[in-house]
Amino acid sequence: MTRPGPARIVFDLDGTLVDSAPDIQHIANLLLAREGCAPLSAEETRSFIGHGAAVFIAQLCDARDLPKSRQPQLLTDFVVRYNTAHGRTTPYPGVRKAILRFHEAGHRLGICTNKPLGPARSLLRYLEFDRFFDAVVGGDSLAVRKPAPAPLNAAFNALGQGPMIYVGDSEVDAETAARAGVPFLLFTGGYRKGPVEAMPHHAAFDDFGDLPQLVAALLRGRAAS
Repeated sequence: MTRPGPARIVFDLDGTLVDSAPDIQHIANLLLAREGCAPLSAEETRSFIGHGAAVFIAQLCDARDLPKSRQPQLLTDFVVRYNTAHGRTTPYPGVRKAILRFHEAGHRLGICTNKPLGPARSLLRYLEFDRFFDAVVGGDSLAVRKPAPAPLNAAFNALGQGPMIYVGDSEVDAETAARAGVPFLLFTGGYRKGPVEAMPHHAAFDDFGDLPQLVAALLRGRAAS
């Protein structure tokens, strides 16, 4: 059997490769304390993540009855802090090993996230992941963000040629992959809002140690078809 060639594998970031919710919660609660509001819980924070910083701040304001007029300044202050907020963010277990394995196998790796591009690149540098990813598309890289397919397509296009696979954790990621016509592998340990069975995906996993085998199986299936 012919061994499948290198693939283009694009990952979501928050909730997929890293658990960034503790840093996001910390920043949000600093801003809320300044506004005289009650802090966000961890559950609230995770439920607001996924559609980018602007939507996160809009949902935060709605949850604490803050006027819409406060949103622009809160968003500015949030992003400034977000650029260097890494101390509470950690990769999920097995992520570093899986990324290294894909890199050494010759796969071309990218990031497609609704996180603003500046904080995304800053976090990748902090974690020493930046050398593995040849394309990074953030929530403000284009005029649209996920679930529009354009950001994901842009990430794949920047990686050249080869089979395409998207790895994410949320309903937004599943819809993005479906709209782009790309196979989707679902990490179930992230920030999804609903049940796994309600999300279109080719395979699901909760352990990054299983991901290389899932990718290999998907590539073999595509090569045989």
